[in-house]
Amino acid sequence: MKRAIEPSNVERKMRENDFIVSKTNPKGLITYGNPIFIEFSGYSEEELLGSQHNIIRHPDMPRAAFKLAWDTIQSGKEFFAYVKNMSKDGGFYWVFTHITPDFDPNGNIVGYTSVRRCPSAEAVAKIEPVYRSMLAAEKAAGSRSAIEAGAAVLVDIMKQTGMSYEELVFSL
Repeated sequence: MKRAIEPSNVERKMRENDFIVSKTNPKGLITYGNPIFIEFSGYSEEELLGSQHNIIRHPDMPRAAFKLAWDTIQSGKEFFAYVKNMSKDGGFYWVFTHITPDFDPNGNIVGYTSVRRCPSAEAVAKIEPVYRSMLAAEKAAGSRSAIEAGAAVLVDIMKQTGMSYEELVFSL
C-alpha cells in the first residue's frame, strides 16, 4: 500500500500495562479498535473503522512476515510476532502481537482479533536485524519474488537455530 506518510525516527513507546486491541473482518478491514490502538496509531476511530489493517504497516517490515501471519491465521491457527507499526504522523511503535481467528458457531472464520503489548527492548534488538535481512532480500529480489526471498531468509535462520518460527519468536 502506497501512502504519502513519510516514516520518521520518532518512536512511541508502549507503556508496560498497555494492550492494543483491534478486530478485523476476514478481509482485514478494521471493525474495532480500543482507545490505546487509536492513541498509538494516531488515527481517529472514524479513520480506522473500515480501513485495511495495513494502514499502520511500517515500510521497515518485510512482506514475508505478513504473508506468514495471514497464512497462519487463515488456516485457523493463532500467530505471534514482533511488529514495527507506523503512526499517522510517520512515527513508529513496536509491539508483541498475538492474532487469533474468530469463529462462528459452525467453525467458519468471521474475523480476527489482535492483542498487542509492549515488547522487551532485548527482543526488538534481536528481531530488527532479522527483519532488515528479510527486507534486503525482498528488495534485491524485486516485487515479483520478494515474499519468497524474504521467507527464505527466515527459513534459513530457523534451520540455523533448529527452531520453528514460534519457538524463535518465544526465544527472543
